[in-house]
Parts: sequence; C-alpha cells; structure tokens
Amino acid sequence: MSAFPAPLPGGTWTLGDLTVTRFGYGAMQLAGPWVMGPPADHDGALAVLREAVGLGITHIDTADAYGPHVTNRLIREALHPYSDSLHIVTKVGAVRDEQGGWPPARKPEDLRRAVHHNLENLGLETLDVVNLRLGDAQGPRPGSLAEAFETLVELQRQGLIRHLGVSNATAEQVAEARSIAPIVCVQNMYNLAHRQDDELIDELAEQGIAYVPFFPLGGFTPLQSSALTAVADRLDTTPMSVALAWLLRRSPNILLIPGTSSVAHLRENVAGAGLPLSDDDLAELDKIGR
Repeated sequence: MSAFPAPLPGGTWTLGDLTVTRFGYGAMQLAGPWVMGPPADHDGALAVLREAVGLGITHIDTADAYGPHVTNRLIREALHPYSDSLHIVTKVGAVRDEQGGWPPARKPEDLRRAVHHNLENLGLETLDVVNLRLGDAQGPRPGSLAEAFETLVELQRQGLIRHLGVSNATAEQVAEARSIAPIVCVQNMYNLAHRQDDELIDELAEQGIAYVPFFPLGGFTPLQSSALTAVADRLDTTPMSVALAWLLRRSPNILLIPGTSSVAHLRENVAGAGLPLSDDDLAELDKIGR
C-alpha cells in the first residue's frame, strides 16, 4: 500500500453518521470492456482497490450491475473484512442486458433482489448507503419515485440499508424522496460544462446533503475541451486534474468518485484534485459552462 501524504484533497464529509473522504473512488472501470465481464487484469484490479485504501480513501462507489456482479466481488476479494472507516456506497434501479444496455429495474421485487445481491457479493449484512438510480442512460427523466423509494425505505427499516440517496434524479425527484425519508446524497452528472444542478447543489449544501458528480469530463464540446486544456497547459497539469480540483472548490458538499483501473492513474487523480486554483483560474474556468 502507498504512503501517499495525508490528508486527501478536500478533507472529509459526513453522510448521515458516516464520515468519508471527499475524494473517493468509483469502481465501475474495474469490470471488463463496456462494464461487462471480468477485468483483463484481475490482480491489477485488486491492486487498485488496495491502493485506494492505502491512499486513505474511505468512500468507494459501486453497483452490483457493474459486470454484473464483478466489481462487488472484486471489492470483497480485495478488502474484506472491511475496516470500520471504509464505507461502500452502491446503487440499485438498473440491470445489464445481454447487449450491454442498462434497462430500468425499479419494481419492488427488482429492488429487493438487487439489495440482496449487493449484500451477498460485498459480504455485508448492512449496506452503508444505497442510491436509487432513476432515469435512463440518456439522463434523468421526470416521474414519481415513490413506489421504488418506499421499497428501499422498507428495506432500511429491516436493517439491510443504513442510509439512502438518489442518482440520475431531477430536482423534483430529490424533493419527493426527501418528503418520504431522509437522504444523505444525490449522485448526478455534473461538471464544468454541464452545470444544470448548480441551484440544487447549493440547496443540498445548506441541508448538509452530499452531491456526488459523475463524468467529470463528460459531454464537453470541442470548444469547451479546448478552453479546459488551455488552463491545464498553463498550470502544467492535465484537464482531469483541473476538472477534479474545480469540483472540490465548487462546493464543500461535493464528493468525488473518479474511476480508473490503473494504480498510477489513481495516484495522478488524487494529486490532481489537490491542485491549487487561483481566483483568476476559477473565473476563467467558470466561463466554460456559461
């Protein structure tokens, strides 16, 4: 394991009664191509997970649909029995089909099955945090989440889930979930170029609820990519480093879960997220998504 300098960039945040590092790790890329099947380098995948913990990361994001079942079984093989400080966040509400798609699976029986699969494959009796994945592969979609979310609340009452969150959700769905039961996080696509959740992030920060963005470099136009690259070149770093550092500066409730299947890239992401950005840098970056 690494002796990377502590603390990690961004410090910590509290998910309910769980303290996690704001810099986390997303396990999706540990599965095979297109998030299907086993990794090409099994031992390498285990090494990445062990390095993440060695770096001090206490927040790992996963889903039993990754693989399917692959990433959760890798996490168990690499890290079980888990330390008390390590917290695994998973999600339910979608499965994989034979074509590699992500069809919704949000009926009560689907969600109960998914929670039990996560418990079994991770080797846990209680899941720390479960996000209800909404919408589809193209993004959030309007509509009530009540039946699905109430199913997870029932499983929470049974002691199978500690805390709840939502993913790929509209602001209205976040509000509906909060009217049913407390949530500790929202996981949506958000980055310098896609800032549709700016108002939601600020509202959640006031309420002590985490916001977990995915695709920190997703959906940039060529012009936006060029602007980001220009800033990165001036700072002698990578666009990913700038994007991660900006997210940590954007709001204290933002938690990062960049994924990688490489130990070296994991270390680069940690170092990059700690990049100091000046007020002039931030002003220039803010223009990208405006």
